[in-house]
Amino acid sequence: MNASTTLGRVVPQAIDRTDVTRAQDGDTRAFERLYRSHVARVHGLARRMIGPEHAAEVTQDVFVRAWEKLGTFRGESAFGTWLHRVAVNVVLHRRAALKLERMRFDEDEEALDVIPAPVRHATAEFGMDFDRAIDKLPDGARVVFVLHDVEGFKHEEIADFLGITSGTTKAQLHRARMILRQHLTR
Repeated sequence: MNASTTLGRVVPQAIDRTDVTRAQDGDTRAFERLYRSHVARVHGLARRMIGPEHAAEVTQDVFVRAWEKLGTFRGESAFGTWLHRVAVNVVLHRRAALKLERMRFDEDEEALDVIPAPVRHATAEFGMDFDRAIDKLPDGARVVFVLHDVEGFKHEEIADFLGITSGTTKAQLHRARMILRQHLTR
């Protein structure tokens, strides 16, 4: 048994590799399969980093960019990892272009006071409150929180993405956690 099969079942990463190779040769149906298998994760990342009003458009931009850059994918990592990196770069570029820090975010730490108290048990409503709470975080804290706690990037990687120091990312993460904790414990 090799790494691409498990008990006779094809693992999604092996399917991705096949579809990537076909898409690199111009097969749009193979790229469509890649799109369908990764769109939810990319959209979730975009929604958390840039907000729901821009998430769909940014998600489409990510896949346009991925199609344009597909020839640069060398297979050194999983396609999903490479696509995630493309998505983060597209989202960060779009955030800068939209100047979201001036248009959408209130630096007042009490801005979360206007959000209704969260449901105290695991429900879809709690998830929505949490997403709304993340949306209200100050700009720097929000980006660092999503990249670190939601997406799993290390402080050094986040610092490289954002052009800041890892100490700043740690401070922003701490700030985000404190604001969220304060909101969620009400």
